Amino acid sequence: MTSSAELPKPRPLHELDSVHDFLDNVRLRPNMYVRGRSVLHLQSILFGYSVACDIHGAPAMTDFDHTGPFSEWLWSRLEMQYSSPLGWAVEIERAAERADIAPLDMFFDLLDEFRMTRHEGAQQATR
Repeated sequence: MTSSAELPKPRPLHELDSVHDFLDNVRLRPNMYVRGRSVLHLQSILFGYSVACDIHGAPAMTDFDHTGPFSEWLWSRLEMQYSSPLGWAVEIERAAERADIAPLDMFFDLLDEFRMTRHEGAQQATR
């Protein structure tokens, strides 16, 4: 059994550099950030982040916008022929229900795949 001293600890918000850092914190303590562990609630948080960045003129990571890179990657990953007008959160919740997996767990699994795919693509582009 792993002791709590060995588990990674969330970083304070002022130490986070990107939305991906924030998602790493959410993964560590999902109940603290996402009501009911709902992927739809998480999508709302990420939309709010994007809006706040836009309002304040800050550069925003738009990976999780309705037509952003994560959505575009997800459609093919879920073997969908067309993008979903309902958004990525609804489609993840539907896929999780079919697979009998907790939706937020599926989101983080897909997020890991997405990050890996982008990392591999960036490495190939620099070769």
